[in-house]
Amino acid sequence: MTARELPIGRRVARLRVRRRMTQQMLADRLGKSKSWVDKVERGVRALDRYTVIQDLAAVLRVDPVTLLGRDALPSQAARAAAQGVDGLRAALDRYDAALTGPQARQAAPPVGELDQRVRHAWLTYQHADYPQLLRVLPELLGETQHAHSTQGDGAAELLVQAYRITSSVLVKLGVGDLGWLAADRAMSVAAGNPLLVAAAAVPLGQALRALHRPRPALAVTIAAAHRIAPEARRDGLSPELALHGTLLVQAALAAAGAGDERGARELVDQAARIADKAGETGEVHDRHWTGFGPTAVRMARVAAAVELGAGGEAVLLHGRVVGADHWRRLPAEHRAAYLLDAGRGHLRAGDPLAAGRAVVDADRTAPTEVRLRPVARTLLTDLARREPVPADVARLAAALGIG
Repeated sequence: MTARELPIGRRVARLRVRRRMTQQMLADRLGKSKSWVDKVERGVRALDRYTVIQDLAAVLRVDPVTLLGRDALPSQAARAAAQGVDGLRAALDRYDAALTGPQARQAAPPVGELDQRVRHAWLTYQHADYPQLLRVLPELLGETQHAHSTQGDGAAELLVQAYRITSSVLVKLGVGDLGWLAADRAMSVAAGNPLLVAAAAVPLGQALRALHRPRPALAVTIAAAHRIAPEARRDGLSPELALHGTLLVQAALAAAGAGDERGARELVDQAARIADKAGETGEVHDRHWTGFGPTAVRMARVAAAVELGAGGEAVLLHGRVVGADHWRRLPAEHRAAYLLDAGRGHLRAGDPLAAGRAVVDADRTAPTEVRLRPVARTLLTDLARREPVPADVARLAAALGIG
């Protein structure tokens, strides 16, 4: 019997042992009793609530979909994405490819050409076309690495951006460890350039949060934000101001993940003041592809409230987001990812019907955001187990092979 075919309780037990934890240790970290853990592992007590599965996954340091086994078997699209991830893994495994491989005997593509290709990769990400992005990123990584090895700092920003996109899509697809590696590579390339370090710190914070390490994520994003803060203030309405605000948003989400309610609110408030000054970044050249602005900050307030378990507050704030003039102008990826956060908020507030509507809306906005992300599959699995299941939610769950 494969791991996916095991009952969920036995999967919990296996993962607990793999993490060298006793039942009492797991119970203490969850705020439960040892008897509760024992009953879960023996299948006496059902694990059918999203929030409980999410808490268990965080303690066991796995994605929630790992606990769901064959109830969340991958679709054909997910299998194709997995192959794409393997291609990225191979690309990240190629150390010094630009010096020792065939590329070393070839001239690197012109920086201008690579710049256009990096821009196209960002746009592909914003459209949530992850299968296409997975196809082009391995070659783009190799060529930006080659350009950096032959042209030095002139291509550093392009390589950092290529690593940023790589990290972001890997985190989306639930491969946090590989996303962390790509973000760490970006930090290494950026060393010595405060603005590039700040840009690289954004995906690094996201990857650390995906690995359930909110405190290191908070430390790295706060440090990067403080390092560029004087420059951001001096430059006024420059793109660096948006980067500074984005780092504060990431720090706020990390603080929320660590259970620091006061810190999360203070950081979001700081980001809001910057957003009010900078306006929506769509109105200026967003050099660092942050998507920062007042609407993004409102979305972060909702996401932070969800992380803090304040479902009612998240639902109240949600109306201000989708009612904003800029909402429809946001990239499809940003809107769909946010709608998944909103769905989690509705679920925490005890409204599975509204949660289902949010997930269906996310699927209409950017199907791959729902069909390829483990967090969406976990949310749908929980919704599919609640009665009554709306027809559109049932159809979406069936399309993803979720029963």
